[in-house]
Amino acid sequence: MRYAYFPGCSSHGTGKEYESSTQAVARKLGMELVEIPDWSCCGATAAHGKSHLLNVALPARNLAIAEDMGLDSLTTGCAACYQQLANAHKEMTENKEIKEKVNRITGREYKGTLKVKSLVEAIGTVDQELLKSHIVKPLSGLKVAAYYGCLLVRPPKITGFDDPENPMFMDNMMKLAGAEALDWAHKTECCGASLGVSNLGIAVKLIDKILKGVIASGADCVVVACPFCHLNLDWHQKSVNKQLGTSYEMPVFYFTELLGLAMGINQDELGLKTHFTDTQKVLSKVG
Repeated sequence: MRYAYFPGCSSHGTGKEYESSTQAVARKLGMELVEIPDWSCCGATAAHGKSHLLNVALPARNLAIAEDMGLDSLTTGCAACYQQLANAHKEMTENKEIKEKVNRITGREYKGTLKVKSLVEAIGTVDQELLKSHIVKPLSGLKVAAYYGCLLVRPPKITGFDDPENPMFMDNMMKLAGAEALDWAHKTECCGASLGVSNLGIAVKLIDKILKGVIASGADCVVVACPFCHLNLDWHQKSVNKQLGTSYEMPVFYFTELLGLAMGINQDELGLKTHFTDTQKVLSKVG
């Protein structure tokens, strides 16, 4: 399994745990993630508000470079990056006028041959028996609320790999890892994304709503597939506590971290000790 891999701008900063755990899990599964050479920002969170053409051109440049690598599929861990890349692919394959303009702007020709997959889809479609064969330390007794956010599975005309209202890919992977994936009401609600930076007051209300839902479900932790979702739900718990008088201490994991843990990968390699909200208390439940 070889994929052109788009790390995204968060991979060496706020999402470094996602990057390290992704690479560790991929190695275990025999997935080769070939980083796109000279990749650049996909424009997530900001480009669409400036220019539609810019919003397509930024990710399309990366698609064209990936296509030249000779691989048939591209994957990325960030939900926002995935949305940008998948949307650009759709625009470039369905709108001839946009395609010609973007190819002229970027100086590269994207022919539209790639399959764009989120990391959740790429790992979630690995042979189930292969996945199970690598589970050596099942997460028995751990109750997990899988949080997909608003971009990973919507709109279905762009994503299409999971149910847009009740997605199950991460739930199913957590079950394979031995955890109990809970049914809860807010798995596709918005966490505020970049509003956590530009308008924290709005983001705090959204984060509070999600965390209330997590606690009501009886979960021990949240599992996510996006650096922005992780940043808001993990780091900004303290902002919610400060502004709303709450006392949240809910651990938030990337799905690759928990998969990796169940595969017997070392905690340091997965980044489990560098979260803002302490993870060790809940991890002690699974040894």
